[in-house]
Amino acid sequence: MKTYRFKAELEQDTDGRWSSWVDDLPGCAAWGHSEEEALSALKDAVQAYVEDMIEAGDELQSGKPEVIEAPVVSITV
Repeated sequence: MKTYRFKAELEQDTDGRWSSWVDDLPGCAAWGHSEEEALSALKDAVQAYVEDMIEAGDELQSGKPEVIEAPVVSITV
């Protein structure tokens, strides 16, 4: 079992919704009506994305611990 932590990007759209994504996982994105909702939806998206990568035999890059002064999404698979 491993825990992965990804830096999450957040941006408020012109309609008031929040978009969230992970630059390190191309195409992995979500949205919500609040920052918290967008991050929660992103966590679910990241979980599915990583599980699909593992199932396909793709390698996830795991780096050394780092300090991230931004929202993060953590999952354990």
